[in-house]
Amino acid sequence: MPEMPEVEGLVQFLREHTDGRAVAAVEVGAISALKTFSPAPTALVRRVVRGVTRHGKWLDVATVAGAAAPEADDGELHLVFHLAKAGWLRWYDEVPRTTVKPGRSPIALRVRLDDGAGFDLTEAGTRKRLAVHVVTDPQDVPQVATLGVEPADLTLEGLRVLLAARNQQVKGLLRDQSVIAGIGNAYSDEILHAARTSPFALTKTFDDDASARLHAAISEVLTAAVAEAAGRPAAELKDAKRRGMRVHGRTGLPCPVCGDTVREVSFADSALQYCPTCQTGGKPLADRRMSKLLK
Repeated sequence: MPEMPEVEGLVQFLREHTDGRAVAAVEVGAISALKTFSPAPTALVRRVVRGVTRHGKWLDVATVAGAAAPEADDGELHLVFHLAKAGWLRWYDEVPRTTVKPGRSPIALRVRLDDGAGFDLTEAGTRKRLAVHVVTDPQDVPQVATLGVEPADLTLEGLRVLLAARNQQVKGLLRDQSVIAGIGNAYSDEILHAARTSPFALTKTFDDDASARLHAAISEVLTAAVAEAAGRPAAELKDAKRRGMRVHGRTGLPCPVCGDTVREVSFADSALQYCPTCQTGGKPLADRRMSKLLK
């Protein structure tokens, strides 16, 4: 799933390639991806892109009425989308001329620009979760309106408050979008490895030192990942993310810090990775399908 660093990379890329361009056409390939119906996606046609931003893991393409659409109102219209677990943005310098046919391909939405370029929102697999909203205000999207603090705005004192608010596993706290916006499964693994913290550590057990280590790890891991994503074409962002991982997605490989074997805990539809030496005092965690920890 694209998380904050990759989404920020996509924002920078789209901002560079779409700002000032008019939308020439919008084609819907998956009706299920549309979460709003009024305004319709075609309402974006002939409007001009005037900014691309990010809200957590959500991308926001803002458009305004252009000279080609004098009948449109003066307000903004936003294309807001979440790529979900298996979604991605495919950029074209020249969009294929063929029209997208609903249900015939992984393409959920195609946006054509007036210079011939554009992009597809695609989703692989059978579980379709990609979400597309066309709204006059991004806050009209409930998942955007309820987002928590951006990691860059999270102070150490603010993190201490979040840790003390309720007693839960720290992995779950980091992934909760209503608490901290933009961190998912992959970067929570990386942050906890950098903080030398078990993913199952309970938040109310964090003392000042553990809280400071976690805060520093959030900043360091995400800052480095954003820098790695900056300036890359959309097609390169996934590979750049994988190359930067120390534990996530590296089950069975040596930890780059201590050399211990990276372990995995599996869930119904996801998994986490960690290093026993760096994070759990050398004790492997049992697979959660066994509903207990190894003693």
